[in-house]
Order: sequence, then C-alpha cells, then structure tokens
Amino acid sequence: MRTVAATLAKRIRLPDLGPRGEGWVVLQLLLFAVVIGSGVVGPRWGGADRMAAAIAGSGLVAAGVVLVAAGILALRRQLTAYPMPVTGGRLIADGVFGLVRHPMYGGAVIAAVGWGLATASPTTLAGALVLLVFFDLKSRREEAWLGERFAGYAAYRQETRRLIPWLY
Repeated sequence: MRTVAATLAKRIRLPDLGPRGEGWVVLQLLLFAVVIGSGVVGPRWGGADRMAAAIAGSGLVAAGVVLVAAGILALRRQLTAYPMPVTGGRLIADGVFGLVRHPMYGGAVIAAVGWGLATASPTTLAGALVLLVFFDLKSRREEAWLGERFAGYAAYRQETRRLIPWLY
C-alpha cells in the first residue's frame, strides 16, 4: 500500500481540487456511497466463515467509528470537511492525534473493511482498498498544507503513523 500511494504522489503533483480542497470532499462522499451501497446490494460470500467475518467486521466497524469520533472531538472548532486547515488553528499532536495523524480517515477505512466483512461483500472490501488509497493521497495533499501552516509538522509527521494506528 505504502509504495502504491507514495509512487503516485511522487509522480504527480496532487491537485488542490479547489481553494480548500472541495473536490477531495466530493470524491470522498462518492466513495463512501459506493462502499456503503455495495455492502447493501452487492454480491456476498457464504459458508462457515461468514459468521466469524460478521463478528470481526462488527468489531472493526465499532473501532473505526470510535477512531472517527475521537478525531472529531479532538479537533472541536478546528473541524472541517476540507483538507485545507482552518485559519487560526493550532497543530494538535496529542490524544488520538498522538496515535495517528489522520484518525478520521483511518477510522473510515477501518469501518469500511469492517462493513465489508460484516456484510460478506467482496465488492465492499475492494472499495475499502480504494478508500485506503484515496485517503492516503488526500492526506498527502493535506499534509503539504499542514507543513506550510505549522512549523512543527515535519517532526510530528516523522513520529506518528499516517492512517492506521500501529500499522500505517
């Protein structure tokens, strides 16, 4: 995963997609719709593994929601849907942001994987992988803006995982 998104990011300049990154938000919403919808109407697998996948998936959905909620609570008035940081904000590097730089993106990916497992949907799991690549790229665009705005961002980036706690 790291090499795919990193290679893409190095080969192309990630576009702003609007003054605050509005296009990134539109793409994100479309991907969410595909991931959620494919879990509802897409093909499913069956067999003995389905119950174990449903249990594991439900746990991952819950963990993803907790990570997203923790990120929202930590940001408070700095919360924005756009990748461009809010004017007058400060760098938050403690709490859940001490665990991962983009908890809401990572939480959404974890929840999407969980949704794919809970619904036994290979299409949803593929969508979760696309969502992971998308959030990796979006976070790179966002981090360029964060690096311009906050002097300590480079050091924070070196010390903290990008999307998935303890993994990536």
